[in-house]
Amino acid sequence: MISGKVKVTNKRGIHLRLAGELVKMASRFKSEVMIGKDEDLMNAKSILGVAGLGAEFGTELLLNVDGVDEKEALDTLIDLIDNKFYMEE
Repeated sequence: MISGKVKVTNKRGIHLRLAGELVKMASRFKSEVMIGKDEDLMNAKSILGVAGLGAEFGTELLLNVDGVDEKEALDTLIDLIDNKFYMEE
C-alpha cells in the first residue's frame, strides 16, 4: 500500500460533478483506493463516499492505494486533483 497527500485547489472544492470525475478515474484501476481527510477514509470508487467528504478549497486529502496498479493510480489521482480536474472554474 502506498499513500499520498494533495490539497484541493478548486475554489468550490470537490462538489458533486468533480466527485463523479474522481470516482470515474479511481474506478479505472484495479487497486483499492481510499480517500479522506485525517483518518476518516472513504472508498474513492463510491460517489456517496467522495461527495460526502465535504472537501472544500484548501482541504488536504489523504489517498491510500493498495493493489497491482497502485503507483499509477496514486499518481493519476493526485495529478487530477492537483490540476483542478482539468476544468476551468
